[in-house]
Amino acid sequence: MGSKYTNRYSDEYKRDAIELVRSSGRTVTEVARELGISSESLRGWVKKARAAQDTGSVPAGRGGPSAADRDEEPKRLRKLTAEQAKTIEILKKATAFFAKESDR
Repeated sequence: MGSKYTNRYSDEYKRDAIELVRSSGRTVTEVARELGISSESLRGWVKKARAAQDTGSVPAGRGGPSAADRDEEPKRLRKLTAEQAKTIEILKKATAFFAKESDR
């Protein structure tokens, strides 16, 4: 009998969180705090992903990504990058606006 929290996060969310740990250079605890999840959960996900990578296998109970999923990943990442670029531009404009307001 599994925990009621077993399926709390989607596989895609877990993959994204693991990739954030790997690519950001920050600690698991810092990333977990930013994402609002348990650092122990994220640490376990990272550990399982590393073990699967080392053995060249897919974690038990999980199917590997299909060809369609692999083809969609770059598209999804390009869309995410564009959204983040828009967010950065908005934040830059807001920062400039509030900097002018504080000078008054």
